[in-house]
Amino acid sequence: MLNPSIVGSGVIETPAAPPEEAAAHFERLLAFETDCWDVHAAIETGNAQFTILDVRSPEAYAKGHLPGALNLPHRRITDRNLAAFGPETLFVVYCDGPHCNGADRGALRLARLGRKVKKMIGGVEGWKDEGFDLVAQPAQAAIRPD
Repeated sequence: MLNPSIVGSGVIETPAAPPEEAAAHFERLLAFETDCWDVHAAIETGNAQFTILDVRSPEAYAKGHLPGALNLPHRRITDRNLAAFGPETLFVVYCDGPHCNGADRGALRLARLGRKVKKMIGGVEGWKDEGFDLVAQPAQAAIRPD
């Protein structure tokens, strides 16, 4: 066991940011991300003012996805495949979970196409960890293939 009087604390080794800088950082972070709990609450109350995109493969989507989510693998996010959505549509993207960067890739593609986007942190694994149910069914055909 390490002697705490000899080893410094990794927590305080780098000083915390001033409160006003921390507030700006976390406010900015919330502009890019949402969480499973907030997405679920919006779905349950019928107040989901966003479109949920599952950016995983159709096979992964069919095994289990969020209620109401459309399947659009991140590599297929194109202007053509988004044509049915108005320019003000907010997209919430997710993938498998923290070990997967598919949601980041999907969010990047959407942003580069001039679309509003937030990433749902935790992905499918976070959703299940919160105790929320997934829907198992084949991919919805709302978005045509490239």
